Amino acid sequence: MHRKNKNLTVFLFLLPALALFVGILIYPIVASVHHSLFEYRTFTDPGQYVGLQNYKDLFTPKYDFGRAVINALILAALSVFIQLPLSLGLALMLGKGIKGERFYLSVYFMPVLISAVVIGMLWEKIYNPIYGLITKAFEFFQWTGLPPEGLLGNKKTALLAVFIPTIWQYVGYHMLLMYAGVKGVSPELREAAMLDGATDGQINRYVIIPCIKPIIKVSIIFAITGSLKSYDLIKVFAKDAYNCSYKVPSLMLVRYAFHNAGGIASAIAVIMIVMCFAFAILINWLFKERNIYGRK
Repeated sequence: MHRKNKNLTVFLFLLPALALFVGILIYPIVASVHHSLFEYRTFTDPGQYVGLQNYKDLFTPKYDFGRAVINALILAALSVFIQLPLSLGLALMLGKGIKGERFYLSVYFMPVLISAVVIGMLWEKIYNPIYGLITKAFEFFQWTGLPPEGLLGNKKTALLAVFIPTIWQYVGYHMLLMYAGVKGVSPELREAAMLDGATDGQINRYVIIPCIKPIIKVSIIFAITGSLKSYDLIKVFAKDAYNCSYKVPSLMLVRYAFHNAGGIASAIAVIMIVMCFAFAILINWLFKERNIYGRK
């Protein structure tokens, strides 16, 4: 009897959090899956069941959703292979202990605190093909090769131009996560490696990085899912979510959600959810510790 009362008490304490979890996360996912199977012509339209047709239509030339997915995957790859190594390098450098350590931490983390809209407007001015900082720098040094329509206006450079402000904004965020992990490594491990004659590079490679693998895993998951869901910064650059060279799924989702295409928007949302979960599961599997027999 006492055990049943205890279980009931635990359940009642967990009930508010469970209700929030179901209401904020589970129900919207289920509702999105349901709505993605219908076609809505107006906001008040009860919808006509079309099955998987919305998913098929997304990959036709009319919507060109495949291009948006490829752009998002490119941003995710750039984040993992450029942004995170920069963050790791800064974390290892600052974590070793240098003069002005706290100052550098504040400087690198400061862009994280700035609104993405403000950052987008700032970099839009930097990229301006007439009076932008990059344009003036090319003119001053008499360099050639800058597209006349600007980096954002050229199809070959637009996606990279969008990614550079993303690096500037979030490299400090991942750096701080890894820096905390580096500082949490026991000093005795570093001292023992130094006594054995290990260089700083060998200490970082064989001691520090293996100790902070869980944090690196979390940063990779955040970087990939953040790239797949990126919206606000790109929205500032994107004048046309249909035709811009750097359109991503979230831009299309918002655009169609408010243009009487709720079924298409819901289908995009479901695909984004599946992609985020799939990458999270994949990264967790890749970072799973295994012994020589291949078992955990």
